[in-house]
Amino acid sequence: MPTLIVTTREGDTRELNGEAGLSVMEVIRDGGVDELLALCGGCLSCATCHVHVDPAFADKLPPIGIDEDDLLDSTSDRDATSRLSCQIPFGPALDGLRVTIAAED
Repeated sequence: MPTLIVTTREGDTRELNGEAGLSVMEVIRDGGVDELLALCGGCLSCATCHVHVDPAFADKLPPIGIDEDDLLDSTSDRDATSRLSCQIPFGPALDGLRVTIAAED
């Protein structure tokens, strides 16, 4: 099972095993990391699942969509590594992916 490495806002790091076919948001939620709110449940209507992705994985991610880009523009902590975790499909190609949960808006 592929591993996702999550750093919380407090700097704690957790390794989570995730099933292929889930989104990064679902792996984090199912792994018990409560600070990732994901209020819309992955419907792409909020930005509460905002994460910063390790730049080493940037070329392995699907391109950012227009709606995701617009939602990220509404956050105060956006940078070049920002993504909505609900829009990143998780699987073996992303084994070892590192993400940091973005600051809460």
